[in-house]
Amino acid sequence: MAAGRGVARLGPAERAAALARMGAEELDVMVVGGGVVGAGTALDAATRGLAVGVVEARDFASGTSSRSSKLIHGGLRYLEQLNFDLVREALRERSLLLQQIAPHLVRPVPFLFPMTHFGWERPYVGAGVALYDTLGYATGLSRGVPGHRHLSRRRALRLAPALRRTAFTGAVQYWDAQVDDARYVMTLLRTAATYGAHVAPRVQAVGFLREGERVTGVRVRDLESGTDMEVRARQVVNATGVWTDDIQELVGGRGQIHVRASKGIHLLVPRDRIHSYTGIILRTEKSVLFVIPWGRHWIIGTTDTEWTLDKAHPAASRLDIDYLLDHVNAVLSVPLTRDDVEGVYAGLRPLLSGESDETSKLSREHVVAHPVPGLVMIAGGKYTTYRVMAKDAVDAVAHGLDQRVPPSCTDRVPLAGAEGYQALWNSRHRLAHTSGLHVARIEHLLQRYGSLIDEVLELIEADASLARPLSGADDYLRAEVVYAATHEGARHLNDVLTRRTHISIETFHRGLGVAQEAAELMAGPLGWDGEQTKHEVEYYTKRVEAERLSQQQDSDQEADAIRLGAPEIVPVAPPTDP
Repeated sequence: MAAGRGVARLGPAERAAALARMGAEELDVMVVGGGVVGAGTALDAATRGLAVGVVEARDFASGTSSRSSKLIHGGLRYLEQLNFDLVREALRERSLLLQQIAPHLVRPVPFLFPMTHFGWERPYVGAGVALYDTLGYATGLSRGVPGHRHLSRRRALRLAPALRRTAFTGAVQYWDAQVDDARYVMTLLRTAATYGAHVAPRVQAVGFLREGERVTGVRVRDLESGTDMEVRARQVVNATGVWTDDIQELVGGRGQIHVRASKGIHLLVPRDRIHSYTGIILRTEKSVLFVIPWGRHWIIGTTDTEWTLDKAHPAASRLDIDYLLDHVNAVLSVPLTRDDVEGVYAGLRPLLSGESDETSKLSREHVVAHPVPGLVMIAGGKYTTYRVMAKDAVDAVAHGLDQRVPPSCTDRVPLAGAEGYQALWNSRHRLAHTSGLHVARIEHLLQRYGSLIDEVLELIEADASLARPLSGADDYLRAEVVYAATHEGARHLNDVLTRRTHISIETFHRGLGVAQEAAELMAGPLGWDGEQTKHEVEYYTKRVEAERLSQQQDSDQEADAIRLGAPEIVPVAPPTDP
């Protein structure tokens, strides 16, 4: 983090200040989109000394970047497509994230690959995983994860007793990494703000400013107040993922990039439903299926189907859920049922359109385009390689600026909370003693906030009631809800229960059991009155009810229609000071 500078907060006052500055000065670059690529682009530009603004129409990471498999990986299946460069690039990024950029947010995770054939399959799979490990070494960095190993069926069953003995012949174990995807994006944006970027959620780009053919800025609408403003910028970057085509239409046509959306859904089940000490990866007829350890839960995913309906709220249907259950049950000795499913989430992958009609065969590589002067488009790619995408986007920005711009340095910039994390982890027992919290609670906080844990503990020191866990979601402290509103840019109850925490998918009640308590905790920092607090709980309740009902439908069309039945949150603008 910048020497002598504290980490920027993203609270209500900071949002207002960011909007004021974006309206008052000409920026070097304005980024549209607050997902992982937009956030990465803002950080890359800010650390090159550029004046940067970034807006997101909803909450940070509310689209694809909070609905991923939560893995940082090279893409083992891309080796079968002989896409070695993409895998090597992704494995280099995995090493950087694990060891230098975000060791507090990215951590190793083991996977077991059960094999179902004798003879040819073990050397075939073994060669692929060995190549995967070798490409990891070829990056020139320490891989940060153990190497693979071959296991007999008996040894594999010791690691994963839940597997049905007759379902496989042996296994290979290898390692990748995982991340809290939404938290990572928010941390990227806090880091960018620390280096001077102006960051504002719930601000929608509604048009472009033009001087002849050239784009000279963005017209935006503050969705909290309903007011419009103009933001002048020498270069604008469109980093809106599956909304890329929509933004391109604002400049008069589809342009040079065409993105198709592929829907992937995931299920969460309690950890005790699958007896295993390792994640599991299974081959399906279309792709692969992961069973991923996630705290006290397992994440099971994913599907890969074309989606042409509402982009903001992709819906999971009953058929999607049954597809995942059927495939994972094929190898489990005790099958899962729909009653075991705690949570469901659906996301859209932004895939570059190719020759194939099958979304699983569309490109995951990214493209940067300059369709008109002053506008840079970035699309495609995968979460793991966001930093490379951001670098390429800012390189294109630099080309369009009439000044010398330094090269990217984000491979050497730790994210907020990374510096000092290991020392604090080593001191976690002392932290537990001085704070009065259990060491398991300190570990939880360190793995979410890193060295920013001190800011959370300061809230508890000022108000001892914040040290209590939320009633009905005891993985999280009351302090974390307040911190989300004061430091992490959360504007609404849904932001906290869905993205700052994952209570909406980690509890059978989907967050309804804590909605009132969480809303009351947010009310003070955000200046809500009783009516707004009630409105937040009502909106969240309707959203959960609509999602549950949509997940009982047989088709995408039926599920989408029901999910859209829940109204969008319409905030009450806070009164302005006289």
